[in-house]
Amino acid sequence: MDSKELATKIVEILDSKKGIDIEMIDVADKTTLADYFIIASGNSTTQIKALADEVEYVLKKELDLYPDHIEGRSGDRWLLIDYKDVVVHIFHPEERANYNLELLWSAKKT
Repeated sequence: MDSKELATKIVEILDSKKGIDIEMIDVADKTTLADYFIIASGNSTTQIKALADEVEYVLKKELDLYPDHIEGRSGDRWLLIDYKDVVVHIFHPEERANYNLELLWSAKKT
């Protein structure tokens, strides 16, 4: 599975769990950190954790794929799941507005 297929799969997983305002940003030409950033929001820390857990669960179960690194478990207002070529950011709406990664990485939102 290439990075675009993986990113698309993650978007589908987040959408199936009612992730909010899901964005897939191609950053391959802008950074060596990853090929894609997936950005989504959840309305509560419970939903944010559920979204992250579902991504991890489905990718382990279906693809035997484990994250390289996870950040943010202590606060659950911004979770980052690093799958090397695809990095998933799941935000509480306030944190998402504050960091505005879409603008930082030149996505269509302003």
